[in-house]
Amino acid sequence: MSENGKRKVVIPGEVIVEGDEYLPGEWTEKRGNKIVALRYGLGEESKKLVRVIPLSGIYHPRRGNVVIGEVENITFNGWIIDIGTAENAFLSITEVPKYVNQNALEEVMDIKDMVVAKIKGTHKRGIDLTIKGRGLGKIEEGIIVKINPNKVPRVIGKEGSMVKLIKNETGCIITVGQNGLIWIKGDNVDRELLAKKAILFVAEKSFVDGLTDELKKWFEKEK
Repeated sequence: MSENGKRKVVIPGEVIVEGDEYLPGEWTEKRGNKIVALRYGLGEESKKLVRVIPLSGIYHPRRGNVVIGEVENITFNGWIIDIGTAENAFLSITEVPKYVNQNALEEVMDIKDMVVAKIKGTHKRGIDLTIKGRGLGKIEEGIIVKINPNKVPRVIGKEGSMVKLIKNETGCIITVGQNGLIWIKGDNVDRELLAKKAILFVAEKSFVDGLTDELKKWFEKEK
């Protein structure tokens, strides 16, 4: 633990403190004489009791979720993708819908490339991704907006109503990743930026009732 009991960001499995005198609190467990974090969040110690405060809006991966991530590393049989989770996400060459030359993986996707993928499964070692499917694959153009993952349902709206309104008003193609990254692709940058502003408006006002009407009024002013 950092000096003076200050909080520090911890990831699952990380040792927060060592010593028999410490007791495990929320989202921690004792392993031998170590207190280990069970959640991504802020580790803190008070009067020898150690706990983790989960960081709000952390994305919890679920099978079938569409996510947007960045290629972090290339292995001999696939790509490690950062989707904002504590666990690694892996895209195997067998989950790419075309033939991949194993000696030239970077020709398909290189480090820092962005990709729309779907979670095929989650397990103890990490997350398995696929890009087999409509609307999935490497992002070649457009812009990406980041919002808090817990605002994603508001941006999508009831039965997709909110994102449909933004698409109709801007003429952009919008792909919402459940992990809080949103890809916007329009005919021109002005349209993309208008869609970005609209998404940020919804994320900011996510607690407001009648948000769809508020957004319609906002578009009238913006136009």
